[in-house]
Amino acid sequence: MTLVRYFAAAEERAGVAEETRAEATLGALRIALAAERPGLAAILPRCAVLVDGARVDDAHPLATDTTVDVLPPFAGG
Repeated sequence: MTLVRYFAAAEERAGVAEETRAEATLGALRIALAAERPGLAAILPRCAVLVDGARVDDAHPLATDTTVDVLPPFAGG
């Protein structure tokens, strides 16, 4: 399963600091998160989403040992 970690406002909106997920692609993960967590859905399009530390497109496959970081926009930077 993929480990998803949430930071700052994304963690607050998700209601958890991290979780494991089974979606096959980054796009499927984004869709599932938006559907399950309306508060997170409101900021998710503006968040940086990194897969193993890199920006990738929504077609990118998520492997069992993948880490996805969801980082909201930060002020001042």
